Amino acid sequence: MLVRAHYLPAFSRLGNYDRSLLDTAAWGRKSERRLFEYWAHEASLLPLALHPLLRWRMARAESGTAGWKSMRAFAGERRPEAEAILARIRAEGPLAASDFEEGKSSTGWWAWGATKHALEWLFWAGHITTATRRRSFERVYDLTERVIPHRILSLPTPPEADAHRALIELAARAHGIGTTTDLRDYFRQKPEDASRAVAELAEQGVLIPVAVKGWTYKAWLHRDARRPRRLEAAALLAPFDPLVWERDRTERLFDFRYRIEIYTPAEKRIHGYYVLPFLLDDRLVARVDLKADRQTSRLLAHRVTLEPGAPAETVERLTLELRRMADWLALDQVVLGPVA
Repeated sequence: MLVRAHYLPAFSRLGNYDRSLLDTAAWGRKSERRLFEYWAHEASLLPLALHPLLRWRMARAESGTAGWKSMRAFAGERRPEAEAILARIRAEGPLAASDFEEGKSSTGWWAWGATKHALEWLFWAGHITTATRRRSFERVYDLTERVIPHRILSLPTPPEADAHRALIELAARAHGIGTTTDLRDYFRQKPEDASRAVAELAEQGVLIPVAVKGWTYKAWLHRDARRPRRLEAAALLAPFDPLVWERDRTERLFDFRYRIEIYTPAEKRIHGYYVLPFLLDDRLVARVDLKADRQTSRLLAHRVTLEPGAPAETVERLTLELRRMADWLALDQVVLGPVA
């Protein structure tokens, strides 16, 4: 509809950047890698330095205690099937699910066949990772040691408790203020793991307890959190942007109830098909239903919905941001639809 979602968070923060730089960092030659694919709050592109901090999740998948239920059998009774697939990748080089005879089921987007489930278990368990992406964006897998640089794989694996503390601290740095639930959702840690890590970081003085008016849960602030005198920002946010990913937090912080409606029948949609929130300074002030019409070289803003109390300059600032996005996507024209 617009652009592949993984490109958008960087655009929101950097503006017009060369997407090929992200492609190279994520899927370039081994010496060029800066990112790897793995599970954070969802499938994510992560800095290589985080690899050791997520090996506990790989170990749990290896033992059959993590990952989707549909793939856990490959850690046990169906392991020979996964081992055979791994052996073929080892012998032949990078392969996608569609390279196997059974491949991906044709009955639907997420109706995976057995091979895809086995590949995803191998991915969760860290045996393989994404070597590249095909034009269709299909994931192509290879042995982890052939993709991720040795300097990263040779880093020591921290004790699991240390890894959980480090991940919670990273989440706190990213969030500013957040509840324990907010912080643990950033890397999808289990409640017991996150609660223990939060308590230990609080005891060390790394996390400071704070009260937020209207919140019923205790919140936390990283001791090094920056507190600017004012915020000046204008950004269109992807539906999967970390700022708005945890919808309850978005509603608590911004009084902004946000749901993605791509799976909602057209007649039941409230705001549109692919709707991006618009951040203006420290508020979410509007949402815009966007489509990149590449045949006519137009960025179509089908509908703009202003939030109650949106500043008078919202539409003007939004239009500027849409023009910036159109330039980034190499589209000639911005077409602004109804504003309500």
